[in-house]
Amino acid sequence: MTTLSLTRPRVLARTGLYAVLGANVALVAVLYADAGPSADPLISIGRLFGMYGALLMAFQLVLVARLPWLDRRLGMDRLTGLHRWTGFGVLWLLVGHLVFIVFGYAALSGSGPVGELVTLAETTEGVLRAIVAFVLIMAVGAVSARVARRRLAYETWHFIHLYTYLAVILAFSHQILSGSSFVDSPFARAYWWALWGGALGAVVLGRVVLPLWRNSRHRLRVAAVVPESDQVVSVYITGRDLDRLPAKAGQFFIWRFLTKGRWWAANPFSLSAAPDGKSLRLTAKALGGGSASLRHVKPGTRVFAEGPYGAFTTMHQTRQNALLVAGGVGVTPIRALLEDIRGHVVVLYRVNNQDDAVLLRELSDLARARGAVLHLLTGPVTARDAYGNQLLSAGNVRGLVADVTDRDVFVCGPPPMTAAVTRSLRELGVPREQIHAERFSLAS
Repeated sequence: MTTLSLTRPRVLARTGLYAVLGANVALVAVLYADAGPSADPLISIGRLFGMYGALLMAFQLVLVARLPWLDRRLGMDRLTGLHRWTGFGVLWLLVGHLVFIVFGYAALSGSGPVGELVTLAETTEGVLRAIVAFVLIMAVGAVSARVARRRLAYETWHFIHLYTYLAVILAFSHQILSGSSFVDSPFARAYWWALWGGALGAVVLGRVVLPLWRNSRHRLRVAAVVPESDQVVSVYITGRDLDRLPAKAGQFFIWRFLTKGRWWAANPFSLSAAPDGKSLRLTAKALGGGSASLRHVKPGTRVFAEGPYGAFTTMHQTRQNALLVAGGVGVTPIRALLEDIRGHVVVLYRVNNQDDAVLLRELSDLARARGAVLHLLTGPVTARDAYGNQLLSAGNVRGLVADVTDRDVFVCGPPPMTAAVTRSLRELGVPREQIHAERFSLAS
């Protein structure tokens, strides 16, 4: 068993991210202690909750900034997962901040908490902004819950999520005007300005400057639209200086096709061929309105692409050989990886029937050219092999790939299939760091 890399990029990025957060947690504790106690213990607790809430809000911005260095190492799905859990932390810290501050001042004045909140909003500069920011964050949190998220189109959810940035600006202005550590200490002021400036700067860089610069430089256009089947279409895209676009096999872009009625629609599609410096190709199945309308896009249409994104690349390959597992249209990044991945490769392609096997001929030709082994596994979800094993069960995977524990495994397909394959691999004893799976989850 040979390891290609002694230091895993994902571990380095995660460790670095947590180290930076931990250092800031400690520094905020120092700033809190330096500011001294408040007139009431409840107010002191509320201040601490507010300071850590502000820190996590800034951390949230870094997680959604789509910075290339972090994204290539952690992947957008992991960053989105961190963003989601950090969001819960922000929510509860701000709830604690509001409750303890209001009850603390109510205890000092002898009034009720509701009346005290009204009084603070009317008499203390910046408090009304904080209340508006709190309401906005609560609203965004509500629409981000899984049940609500499934019912909203991505564009609708994304538009509502943009109010988070307004909430951040209002919260920071509240901190400037009435935050005790901000008002009383020049060092604290410098720290908070640097923290918020760095976080907002990261968002502007990753979400605005970099996409605009890349699209201005590369000037992407549709070169051809090729039907692969009744439901699947490939779109070929050309542009200038594509050899300088840092895209890798296995990554995806968020595509906007700038036609009437489509320019506002953003869809994440993987590259279905390894970038060759001359063109890019995406392949999509008609699962929704956005992907279904791709076959009607005309050659010459301008394209605005955000990316490349994703950690589903050979950067994370740790072993000499690999197993690629694809399900349905999840074959697109797998097909691209087959061009780029090192060592001996086995491909398992799971579909309901052979007619659903998109890009099968290309996969077969690539496998033959590079000496890879391709297994097409067909049948319904309940299908089993001759020994009674489900097609992607631990027993069947072991039968098809005897040395699976000595390979990196890249898995892409529907979430239930990906989860089932991951369980099988862990049952077989494949180390967690050798299992690579990525969902194209989009944070705001």
